[in-house]
Amino acid sequence: MNHQDLISACQSDWDAYTQHPFVMQLGDGSLAQPCFLHYLKQDFLFLKQYARAYALAIYKANTLADMRKALPSVHALLDSEISHHVTYCANWGLTEADLEAEDEDFGTVAYTRYVLDAGMTGDLVDLYAALAPCSIGYAVIGRLLANDKNTKIVGNEFASWIDLYSGEEFQQSVTDGVQHFDQLLAEVDINSKRGQHLVKVFKTATRMEVAFWQQGLNAAI
Repeated sequence: MNHQDLISACQSDWDAYTQHPFVMQLGDGSLAQPCFLHYLKQDFLFLKQYARAYALAIYKANTLADMRKALPSVHALLDSEISHHVTYCANWGLTEADLEAEDEDFGTVAYTRYVLDAGMTGDLVDLYAALAPCSIGYAVIGRLLANDKNTKIVGNEFASWIDLYSGEEFQQSVTDGVQHFDQLLAEVDINSKRGQHLVKVFKTATRMEVAFWQQGLNAAI
């Protein structure tokens, strides 16, 4: 099996995630600013836990090769992506202290702790199955928005977000990660008990992504 088999096994949930109203409104510039600000704050808190999960991948790895595969993600999150996020949030009047002081929303807690629990109680593949919907999904969303005729770039205050996730650097990093994930999945039969367990983990994390978008959209209520 490979990552596409996991996506196909939960296609309706995947579509609800990658084509969520939050995403579509972000693309056409109609998203309410309070929704985006809430998302930015929660995404900062999410990224901190995401970095912990990739650090756990090093611990869970059985070979040096797999340990080395996880290290660039830890570095990228701590040295680049989180810093980029803080810089980006500054443009919206949010300081790092503001972000650190923010309380985790229920959806953020549920999602991040689910990922960490999947890794702690399972093996490296379980952990990557829980991590994969985030990275793969954002790459899909980036490409979708970049090619959608309804996407507005000029005059869209969210255009830099679209540029980031549709950009070559992010897309290539996800491609590299997917290749490793597919190598780990290659020996698993999707119809086996093991395969169905991984489908369940991937599907649950995908549903968590849907809830993460929705909690941002609910900030306008």
